[in-house]
Amino acid sequence: MHCSANIGKDGDVAIFFGLSGTGKTSLSADIERRLIGDDEHGWSDQGIFNFEGGCYAKCINLSKEKEPQIWDAIRYGAIMENVYLEPDSRQPDYTDDRYTENTRVSYPIEFIPNALIPGIAKHPQVVIFLTADAFGVMPPVAKLTTEKAIYNFILGYTSKLAGTERGIVEPQTTFSVCFGAPFMPLNPKTYAQMLGKKISQYGSRVYLVNTGWVGGPYGIGKRIDIDYTRKMVKAAIDGTIDQNGYHEDSVFQFLIPNQLPGIPNDILNPGNLWNNHSDYTNEAQKLRNRFNEVMKKYLPL
Repeated sequence: MHCSANIGKDGDVAIFFGLSGTGKTSLSADIERRLIGDDEHGWSDQGIFNFEGGCYAKCINLSKEKEPQIWDAIRYGAIMENVYLEPDSRQPDYTDDRYTENTRVSYPIEFIPNALIPGIAKHPQVVIFLTADAFGVMPPVAKLTTEKAIYNFILGYTSKLAGTERGIVEPQTTFSVCFGAPFMPLNPKTYAQMLGKKISQYGSRVYLVNTGWVGGPYGIGKRIDIDYTRKMVKAAIDGTIDQNGYHEDSVFQFLIPNQLPGIPNDILNPGNLWNNHSDYTNEAQKLRNRFNEVMKKYLPL
């Protein structure tokens, strides 16, 4: 599975599927939870396991305040790529993108103080699909039924962001089946059915988290604050997201929480942040139509 994973103090496990730039590494690096791994895992009859042994994080605009674990992991033994160093001090400037926005750092997983070693844990109670929607129409967090989970797993939607691949200078829509098309030699439906079976068998709750734009598309809106996203992820993992019920999004049929502590309701409902709600509806429907077009080859599931 192209996903990250972490575990809480009570042994509760969460996994995070997502493509590059959607937040797998950042969101799984949580000071309140132990890191199992940031990119590659298997899910067996006994539970999940990591088979990578290290982390590979984006570090453009990295700050100790926003991502303390990654910041502290950059020390002797870590390898930085494309990061500009000040000539005199040799200190890295994480805001500098003169070489590329895709600045990276790799480090052994033991550089994360609370990493779980070996990276073996029980079945995940929570499965999170991460996307970075550049159109500003996807809800920042939503609960998925098993059927919706299978659909969105096959879809593998996100927007490729500037700095994630060579030649990408502005976000582009992409669909990578199972959030990892290059690694999937079989028909995507095979993996989706396997995931659906695991979710049903072990009662895993599934959520979609959009780490992309709100208030409009790229160039008009802004990217959602990672502090809001962390609160949404925390609510999904500890179950508080379920306390106030849900309402169904009219375009995507996602279940959006009615209320979350510390999150403005307008953030939860993306159309409310657009200056013109009809513009939001039109753009959302365009994206939904694109989803339907891509999924034609895989239906029925």
